Amino acid sequence: MNKQLTQQIEDICVARGVRLTAQRRRVYEIICENRRACSAYELLEQLKQSEPQAKPPTVYRALDFLLEQGFIHRVESTNSFISCCTFGEHKHFSHLLICESCGSVVELQDDNLIALLNRNVEKHGFEFSSHIIESHGICKACSSSAT
Repeated sequence: MNKQLTQQIEDICVARGVRLTAQRRRVYEIICENRRACSAYELLEQLKQSEPQAKPPTVYRALDFLLEQGFIHRVESTNSFISCCTFGEHKHFSHLLICESCGSVVELQDDNLIALLNRNVEKHGFEFSSHIIESHGICKACSSSAT
């Protein structure tokens, strides 16, 4: 796990007056260590390697905290979680590329797409609370290995 990234997360929590407990930190680290999105139960199994007493509520509380702070995203279509590339920003647009073969997820930030979405939102007088676009397909690595 990148110590600089962990320090940034800790600094954000201190600035916001919220606690990054050891369990919350470990769940975040596990999410960051995985190349693909992980379900809560996959996270629990990995957490049990360092904390054998961990139970599902432990993971769900950590996930709720990490989502609330903007450190992770929920991949709605697969009910799984990934780290956020612009962690700490509560409201932002994300475009997720989800590989249906290996399960990897890439988060994109495209200023042109964001501008277009903002124009459409404003045009309809709509206020968004969050916006995540999920695109499913096959990643470059999986499509290359299939040939």
